[in-house]
Amino acid sequence: MNRVALALVHHPVLDRAGETVTTAITNLDLHDMARSARTYGVTELFVVHPIAAQRLLAERIRDHWVSGSGKRRIPDRAEALDVLRIVPSVEDVYAALGGEAGRAGIELWTTAASARWGTVTTYPDARARLEHTDKPVLITFGTGWGLTSALVSSAEVRLEPIRAKADTGYNHLSVRAACAITLDRLFG
Repeated sequence: MNRVALALVHHPVLDRAGETVTTAITNLDLHDMARSARTYGVTELFVVHPIAAQRLLAERIRDHWVSGSGKRRIPDRAEALDVLRIVPSVEDVYAALGGEAGRAGIELWTTAASARWGTVTTYPDARARLEHTDKPVLITFGTGWGLTSALVSSAEVRLEPIRAKADTGYNHLSVRAACAITLDRLFG
């Protein structure tokens, strides 16, 4: 399998009015998404935040569990949170994964709340594509009300929305739940 990484994007994302905003980092997202990433063999979870104080918070959480007293108490959590990489921008993720080629050196995938920004790829088709791509794959997850249209429309793959079999009239999963479901559908 090619290198697959995740990005938890806090900027640029949308608020409920459709405006571009920056959201706050939450401890629970870091723990749960790192545990899902580690469980399914994803080696990196990039946490994207432009505000230095928020990045410092994420780094302190990571360090507590990876090399601090948290590691001594719950070693499994250290193994999971070791996948976290905290960066200021999506472009930094592109550089980390794509090397000198940057964005051109990776295949960008998004999770789609809807198909409003282009065609979507089914999970069976995405699994097959993973077997044939020769570039690292970056799967992005948006916080708030999702990724901006510019980010979604620039992706090579927009994964189909996660929906219940029966339409309940409600579909707003937490990002950590969407991440776990996506990973299970791709690698489970």
